[in-house]
Amino acid sequence: MSCCARCGATLHCARADGALVPDAPCWCMSLPAALPLPDQAAPDGACWCPDCLRLALAAATAVSVPAVPL
Repeated sequence: MSCCARCGATLHCARADGALVPDAPCWCMSLPAALPLPDQAAPDGACWCPDCLRLALAAATAVSVPAVPL
C-alpha cells in the first residue's frame, strides 16, 4: 500500500506497489492525462489518492472529474 503525498490516505498504486494483475494499469490511468506522473525518485513523488487526484485534475482542467471505482 502507498500513502497519498497530499493527504496521507492509504491507496493502492500499481505503479509504485506492483500491479495486482501483471501488466494491469493503475486505477489512475482511467482519468484524463492532464498532469505529469510524479517522479518516484523525488521525496514527495508518491502518488495521490483518488480524491486528491480528482481535485487536482479538476483544478488543472477547470472541469468536473467523475469518481473512479477502486
